[in-house]
Amino acid sequence: MANDIAKSSLDSTDTMIEMKSNQQDGFSVPNLSGAQFEKLLHHIGGPSVPPPVPTALGNPGPLGLGAFALTTFMLSVFNAGSNLIDPKLEAAILPVALFYGGAAQFAAGMWEFRINNTFGATAFTSYGAFWMSFAGYVYVIVPTIAATGHAKQATGLFLLAWFIFTLYMNVAAYRTSRILFILFAVLNVTFLLLIIGNLTDTPVVVNVGGWFGIVTAFVAWYGSAAVVINVTWRKSVLPIGVYIPSPVKDSHA
Repeated sequence: MANDIAKSSLDSTDTMIEMKSNQQDGFSVPNLSGAQFEKLLHHIGGPSVPPPVPTALGNPGPLGLGAFALTTFMLSVFNAGSNLIDPKLEAAILPVALFYGGAAQFAAGMWEFRINNTFGATAFTSYGAFWMSFAGYVYVIVPTIAATGHAKQATGLFLLAWFIFTLYMNVAAYRTSRILFILFAVLNVTFLLLIIGNLTDTPVVVNVGGWFGIVTAFVAWYGSAAVVINVTWRKSVLPIGVYIPSPVKDSHA
């Protein structure tokens, strides 16, 4: 065997890979770099080995909006007052808050991370966690602090923290779409009314907040339906007002 291996022909097209060799125990051993080794594997595999196919992902937005809308609607119906539904049935919200508003919306947020949507990932993951934590708060924590007489103040504080989060998400939503900006604006009003109603122990304010919550739910449902219908029909059936940046303005930003 020759002492030096200069070139190696690996396929019918005479693709050449430059290699060096070392003499070890009377044998000539080729030295390949990492790139050369990858190239060698490619040629050995031949045309029968297809390249990896990228996995296409659907839009998780409609799932997240739908989960948020349905759970918000159910809670808001109870907040709107006993004229709409018997308050004793409020426990029906628990499984929906845990699995649809919570787990499903949280999963939508994870998929938003996968498609590199920072806004959607932050919103859906956070509000999914909101519904799961709210369910735990109402059905586990509130009964333990009810005897103190300050349960409503604790609820007001809980909602205040989420109101602050929703405020800056509302600012960010301005650069996403009109429907999302409207959604967060109405949600802010809903949170604010529920906070005031709980901190001041004023049921009528909570009732008004419930009605705003119902409006919030329908705005979110519209956003969810618009994306699903527009994608399915492959045309703009329900407008959502997607923000289109101006090249002139953005170049001076």
